[in-house]
Amino acid sequence: MSGLLAELRQAVGEAHVLTHEDPATDLSAWENDWRRRAQGRALAVVRPGSTPEVAAVVRACAAAGASIVPQGGNTGLVVGSVPDASGTQVLLSLGRMQAVRALDKANLTVTVEAGCILQNLQQAADQAGLLFPLSLAAEGSCTIGGNLATNAGGTQVLRYGNARELCLGLEVVTAQGEVWHGLTGLRKDNTGYDLRDLFIGSEGTLGIITAATLKLYPQPAAQLTAWAAVPSLEAAVRLLGLAQQQLGAGLTGFEVMGQFALGLVARHFPAQRVPLWQSSPFCVLLENSDTESETHARALFERLLETALEQELVSDAVVAENLAQAGQLWHIRESIPMAQAEEGLNIKHDISIPVSRIPAFCEEADALLTQAIPGVRLVNFGHLGDGNLHYNVQAPLGANAQDFLQTEEARVNALVFGAVARYHGSISAEHGVGSLKAATLPHYKDPVAIGLMRAIKQALDPNNLMNPGRVLLP
Repeated sequence: MSGLLAELRQAVGEAHVLTHEDPATDLSAWENDWRRRAQGRALAVVRPGSTPEVAAVVRACAAAGASIVPQGGNTGLVVGSVPDASGTQVLLSLGRMQAVRALDKANLTVTVEAGCILQNLQQAADQAGLLFPLSLAAEGSCTIGGNLATNAGGTQVLRYGNARELCLGLEVVTAQGEVWHGLTGLRKDNTGYDLRDLFIGSEGTLGIITAATLKLYPQPAAQLTAWAAVPSLEAAVRLLGLAQQQLGAGLTGFEVMGQFALGLVARHFPAQRVPLWQSSPFCVLLENSDTESETHARALFERLLETALEQELVSDAVVAENLAQAGQLWHIRESIPMAQAEEGLNIKHDISIPVSRIPAFCEEADALLTQAIPGVRLVNFGHLGDGNLHYNVQAPLGANAQDFLQTEEARVNALVFGAVARYHGSISAEHGVGSLKAATLPHYKDPVAIGLMRAIKQALDPNNLMNPGRVLLP
């Protein structure tokens, strides 16, 4: 592979091709999965600085028959962006490609490179007096390319949709090293197959996203946050319907958090004052973005909560008095995964269920798991507004978390995924398939759909060099 390394150095510059040849070079930041579920070994970490350099890298790898693993911020949760242990794969990091290429206020669009960190894009939009609504816990380190490659969701899907709905155009390097110049700010372009949607959510298995044109929105005149204790998931679903009825499009966030999940935050991050969690099995976090004024928004919120209290959908509630308090409430919600990590290794599930069926699903899945594994602890939280739960499973108290993961993961997944299928849901809502769920996918995906996906993969990447082993297994 020395010839390939020489070509890669010529394509991007010697300083941007990192290998294990130098004992002082530490590649662990690129080779280790964020959840520490996998550790690979790359032939090289290549860091191109432009789309032509990405194309040159892909052409060199294609000629040498070397597979490519694209990587953004390496914040994925399904082992989809780290190399295998063979030492033969090229890890292509988009981290140097961070530019905001253009911002069109009249067209409400922004064009950014794939390595742009989500938070930086949010700030660029804010400085222009506009809003880019994609928001998730990893926004300080995840990148736009990764967000699009996995069709990321987050906390405002209820109002604005997934990453797919926020994207108008793409620039993509194909598996042959050609560049598709598909950047556009058009909201209507009915000229054939929608290639954009083909690459979004493909997890780097069909091509490499190098830039995107994304939608922007006017900033709301006011944004208020409320935290409410609810007696059951059924009440939470009814509260969601009431909020949609009274707030309409102003309802931009609706998160549900189970008591045990919030208890983990209270235990591991005691400086965070978690409201109401000890008095109720679930709490809900609501966000109302109003186009008129804070006074109007607060009046709508207070009327909603009064009605919910009268209907016994809510037992108690607080409304944030300012942005700082709202930020503290959201920080509690976003700290649940970190609190879980502090508690020990766990079995994660990113599932979606029709909202109306979520209470029945949770009742059935809870019963199956507690019967199969006495003492098992269920960490249930997520984006109830769009039907996406992070239905995670923690080892019984006192059990060895590593042993629990190794011995029980397959059985737990079978129980949870089986229930998901019975309630017509999806085993992956916003995290993707990666390598963790690639072998499982054919058991829960329509066989015709799997066949069509394989045909697309074969057409676009016939040599299986683009992120092999992810989404579809050979």
